[in-house]
This record gives sequence, C-alpha cells and structure tokens, in this order.
Amino acid sequence: MRSVRARAALGATLVVAVALIGAGLAVLLVLRANLIDQADLQAEVAAREVAGALATGTPYEDVELDDDEDHPVQVTDEEDRVVLVSKDLRSVTGTGATGVTPVPSASAGATPAPDDDDDGDDDDQDDDRSRPGRGEVSSDDPDFSDGTATVDRTTADYRFAAVEATTPDGVTLTVYAGAPLAAEQEAVNTVRGAMLTGLPVLLVVVAGVTWLVTRRALRPVEGIRQEMAAITASEDLARRVPEPDSRDEIAALARTTNETLTVLEASVERQRRFVADASHELRSPIASLRTQLEVAEAHPELLDLPGAVADTVRLQVLAADLLLLARLDAGEKPGGGTVELGALVREEVSQRTGDRIAVAVEVPEGGAFEVNGSRGQLSRVIGNLLDNAQRHAEGSVAVSVAADGRGVRVEVRDDGAGVPEEERERIFERFVRLDDARSRDDGGAGLGLAIARDVAARHGGTLTVHRADEGGAAFRLWLPRPA
Repeated sequence: MRSVRARAALGATLVVAVALIGAGLAVLLVLRANLIDQADLQAEVAAREVAGALATGTPYEDVELDDDEDHPVQVTDEEDRVVLVSKDLRSVTGTGATGVTPVPSASAGATPAPDDDDDGDDDDQDDDRSRPGRGEVSSDDPDFSDGTATVDRTTADYRFAAVEATTPDGVTLTVYAGAPLAAEQEAVNTVRGAMLTGLPVLLVVVAGVTWLVTRRALRPVEGIRQEMAAITASEDLARRVPEPDSRDEIAALARTTNETLTVLEASVERQRRFVADASHELRSPIASLRTQLEVAEAHPELLDLPGAVADTVRLQVLAADLLLLARLDAGEKPGGGTVELGALVREEVSQRTGDRIAVAVEVPEGGAFEVNGSRGQLSRVIGNLLDNAQRHAEGSVAVSVAADGRGVRVEVRDDGAGVPEEERERIFERFVRLDDARSRDDGGAGLGLAIARDVAARHGGTLTVHRADEGGAAFRLWLPRPA
C-alpha cells in the first residue's frame, strides 16, 4: 500500500463499492415497496369485493370466493369469531384470528319471504317497509399486514388487507383478503442475485482500470525520479529532468523541477566562484604580510610596519565582508527596529575623518525619514557607497536624503568618470571591479556594492546606479517606509 497506484486503485474501488452498495440498496427498497404496493392493491380489491357482497346481505354460503389460492379470504365478526373462510384454506397467520373453521351462526342477508299478492302500490309499500336496510362497506383505508397462509397444502407468504363491512342486519364483519408475495420475493431475489454477482466483477474492473490509468499517468513521475536520482549521484546540476508534452500537473512539476535545478546550479556556481575569488583575494594580503614578517625576522631594521598594518586592516575588512555575505546567503533577516535615515547619514559622515574629499550632506531639517531594518546593516550600506564615491571622485562627493513616494531615497553622488551604462548591473556582482578600479592600490575586493545591494533587497528596497548631474555616478538607495 506504499504505492500511489495501489492507494489510488483501492480508494477508487472503495468509493465505487460504497456507491454501488448504496444504489443497490435503494433500488431494492424501491422495488420491494412498489411490489408491496401492488400486492396491497390486489388484496384491497379482493377484500372489498367480498365486503361488498356481505354488505348487500348475501348469505355466507353464497359469497363467491374466486382464486382461493391467489387471494385467500377470512371473515370474522365483532368477537373475532371466524364466520367465513376460503374453501381450501388450511391455516393462516397475520390476520385477526388464526382459525380456519367457521363457527355456526345465522347467515347474513336472510330476509322474510315476500307476500304473493299483487295489490298495487300499497303492497309495494308494505314490502319496502318489511325489507331490511342495505349494509355498507367502510370507506376508510384498510389495514395491511404480513402473514402466511396454507392453501391446499401449499404454504406461502401473503399481504393481507382488512376491510370492515356492515351487513343489513347491523352485524360488523372484518374481511381479510390476501395477495401473494411470491412475485415480489422472486423479483427482489433476482435483482439481489444479479447485483451480488455483478458487483465483484465491476469492482475488479474499476480496480484494474484505475491501476492502469494511474500507472500511465505516473510514468513521467518515475522518469523525473530516476533523473533526479542520477543527478544526485553524479552531482551534475547541468542535467535536467524530462518534461512531458502534456499540459497537466506533472508537466508543471517537471518544469518547476528544472527551474529549481537552474537556480540551484546558478547558486552552486556562484558559491564556487565566491570561494575561488575569496581565496584569491585573501592570498595576496596574506602572502604580503608573511613576506614582511619574514623579512623583519631576518632584518628587523627593514620592517615595514605601516605596510603590515595596512595588510592586516585589509584582511580584517575582507573577512568582515565575507562573514556578512555568508550571513546574508544563509537568509539572515534584518532586525525589526526603526531607523531614521537622516540621522544615520549625518552620523556616518561625521565619523569619516580620513576621507580625502569632504562629503556634502543634504538632509532637510525636520524631515522624518524612518524605515524598518537593521541599523548596522544600513550603516554598512551607506559607508560602502561613500567609500566607492571617495575612490572614484575627482573633487566632490555628496549624499542626500529625501522622501520618494512611499519610501525614502538616499543618493550618493560623485564627480568622477561615472559607470558605463553597459556595466551598471555588472558592478553589483561579487568580486567585480572595473579596470580603473583594479589599477588603484585601494581598489578594494569588489564586495562593497554587492553587499549594499543584497542588504537593500533584504530590506525590501532597491539599489541602482545612474549618471549624476556632476557627471559622475549617482547611487540611489530606496527603502520603504514602515506600514
């Protein structure tokens, strides 16, 4: 049952089985109810025929009881004594009395003999006065009951209808007439047998078809699984899983899997380049520092202490940048505090005492430029942008803070050579430096702008570069205001 095909086949079979059993029971109940209604109608008709004869004063012995086997009749009086039964009725159950032998009683409908004189209207009036009144048959719905009857040594189930009739003598009789249930039982048994025979066959067909259809539908999934297993074993993220031609959910799964593999391949490749570039950037200052220390060990008078300090600082900055990038790649979320960007920019500029070019600060007085985020990370972004501007400026560096729609914009400008339009996205990649930056001793490791954009993105903002009015580069940091 661990297979999807097996579970699907079992589930479909159970659903169909429950539906068929419910439908079959409903059909059997409706069929049985209809057949019983027909038997009730037959029994009522037979009972009313006998009741009508008794109501007209017909003597018991003269009442015609046709089809004794199909419609056995039993008549009882007010004291539940049997006064009339069908000719071959041997026993009966389900009626008011179980007796099948009539008790002696006066015949119903007995009337005085009419006079023989024909004296005209007066005699007719006398005859009308002497003739008993006509009885009646109850118009109420008859009572129905199930029972058995043995007619001429044949016992069967019957549906009995009880109809009351009043004789001309005022005697109340109850007529029980039965209708056989053999046809109903035979029909119900036939339908039940057909259902019990066909149900297992149908369930086997449903299970088999579901198994085959599910197997065919899941065949592409098996291909995807095998290819993913091969990719995992070979560690070749350039491979892709097969995409079926269909436009169903499995095809969407294959496309999503390939998109995930593409992103994963790019991430792994980016990580490999990151490790290679980091090792390359670390190798130079470490080698330089080691050389200076070895020379100082052999010739203390040749120790270049400022150079050693500079290499150590460079290593410290590079290590800090690498650690921050590692935390960002690990999904570190910025803090939930509120940062006032105007005050943060003033504070960052005031601490930069070693810049070769003074930074002009343009922050409107009384403005509220609050954003949500990490004060340390946003300070690092502004510092990196100012470092970049100091590195490329000719004579001026400016930073401004202003409201921009639903956010706050911080812009750092310089009057340097600017960034070529075709390089404006590339400079935000890690360890990327343009040629003139590489020619400088303090060109950096090419991580400052990459860190700045990553931090901006994790704060829900953007970092872009444009051409400044002074002719150089203008880096625009946009961050959303608190909701």
